[in-house]
Amino acid sequence: MTRSAGEVGAGLARARPPRPIRAGERIHIIGIAGAGASAAGLLAARAGARVSGCDAGGPSPYTPALEAAGVPLAWAHDAAHVNSGRPERLAVTKALTAHAPDHPELVAGRAARMAAEPWQQVVADVAATTGQRLVAVAGTHGKSTTASWLVHLLVGAGRDPSAFVGALLPAEVTGGPPATARWGRGDAFVVEADEYAGNFDAFRPAVAVLVSAEWDHPDVFADEAAVVEAFATWLRMAAETGEGSGAPPVLVANVGDHGVGRVLARLGRWPGPLVAVRLGDDVDAGALAARYRDGAASVRAIAGRVTATDPAGTALEVEGIGVGGAAVAVWLVVAGHAAQDALCVAGAALALSVPPAAIVAGLDSFRGAWRRLELKGEAGDVAVLDDYGHHPTAVAATLAAARQRYPGRRLWAVYEPLTYHRTAAMLEAFADALAGADAVAVARIWAGRD
Repeated sequence: MTRSAGEVGAGLARARPPRPIRAGERIHIIGIAGAGASAAGLLAARAGARVSGCDAGGPSPYTPALEAAGVPLAWAHDAAHVNSGRPERLAVTKALTAHAPDHPELVAGRAARMAAEPWQQVVADVAATTGQRLVAVAGTHGKSTTASWLVHLLVGAGRDPSAFVGALLPAEVTGGPPATARWGRGDAFVVEADEYAGNFDAFRPAVAVLVSAEWDHPDVFADEAAVVEAFATWLRMAAETGEGSGAPPVLVANVGDHGVGRVLARLGRWPGPLVAVRLGDDVDAGALAARYRDGAASVRAIAGRVTATDPAGTALEVEGIGVGGAAVAVWLVVAGHAAQDALCVAGAALALSVPPAAIVAGLDSFRGAWRRLELKGEAGDVAVLDDYGHHPTAVAATLAAARQRYPGRRLWAVYEPLTYHRTAAMLEAFADALAGADAVAVARIWAGRD
């Protein structure tokens, strides 16, 4: 059974155009130990808000950065956080409103007629405060890797971006403890834009990146058509609002992805610039641009071809970012399945006018995102990798990448299913994906927002 975005986020204010955060504005974040909520807290505090937060789950990998920033944290929920703390608004995740609509702090907030909003709205408001160009990276798969990679590239290029990414950014990128947020004073603000129940509706990007579109979140999307419509609706809204400037955003689209192709078809002619990227053995940048020329106000194309793979990484030939259209050689220190993410990163960097040499350097030097085929340790001939893949397509790609990195080794997949509804809806697809391992151990299902 599916529910609408309104039903999942019942009691929360609807997404609105972002507004700058006022100095001293009091914001209380419920569930602040989460990946996204912690970023909202960090960014709002840097923007001048007085931030507090609570989380009954206790400390997490995301909370040391909050503590270092001096954000007061409580490890229990209590109506007193609202009644005594007197925040001006509450920020929460829709996962909370979905399964705990009578949460004591939400009840206290309603009684005090206090605004309660998704934490994404706070992040969008921070971007409005800084005045940076919002770059929103969306997609069923690959958005954390793509967003992390883009932030890494922009930092290396001296562009000093701000960011929210769903995976921890390392200390050398944040300039402090690892965190899902980065504060910068450059011209770009990168955000990971999640499609679940309209989470990305608060983001009005100047550059929108669509990496993939496939059926996921069966509790809110009945089928792939519903996912396609959600992405198309968000992009239409972005085109209409134009980040408040009136100009439609640049759309960077991985047109080699079947679902992304369906989104573009659903949109019709894109009113702004389109950067079409595609990975394939027989892809030509000129032909790719010509194919989409009538579908957008202007078109640029980036075509990539994998020329070699080995345990150390992936060799890629890329057309469309070199000087004069010349092909450039790129060496990725990641497995081949991430090559399409690399092209999306290049497309976004191109839209932000990053020089070709800096784009190539940023692609070459990226070492991977947190919990994306991350090596946790190795003893003897046993390597332990951690990966967040929670969808059959992602699981299959992860196993293929592990085969590339460790050829000839016996591959164990220790899998923790994420939510009952996804597991039930995609059970056969999960079985097919996990069959790519030599042995499989399945843990208990993590219920999440079930």
